[in-house]
Amino acid sequence: MPVYLILAFAVVFETIGTSALKASEQFTRLGPSIVVVLAYGVSFYMLSITLRTIPVGIVYALWSGLGIISISVIGFLVFGQRLDLPAIAGLSLIVCGIAVIHLFSSASPH
Repeated sequence: MPVYLILAFAVVFETIGTSALKASEQFTRLGPSIVVVLAYGVSFYMLSITLRTIPVGIVYALWSGLGIISISVIGFLVFGQRLDLPAIAGLSLIVCGIAVIHLFSSASPH
């Protein structure tokens, strides 16, 4: 499986875990709490696989940046959380940073 696909799955599971973390209501609801632990476990396992090929700083930048963007969209769509203009600008800068790393960094495999 291509390393960036594994990283994408790690982001998906991290987003699921973070969404469930909100739904767990500070771990007072059993079902979402179990989903948090399982989703983060799968995410970290997949993240560890990507470290065989991509440097840890690059992996973490991509994983966390894409996770931030994903959970912001989920927060808006599922939890009705609104983002103001500075938040949107900051998220846009994260996307730009991810693009710069992916397109121009020699530390990132292309």
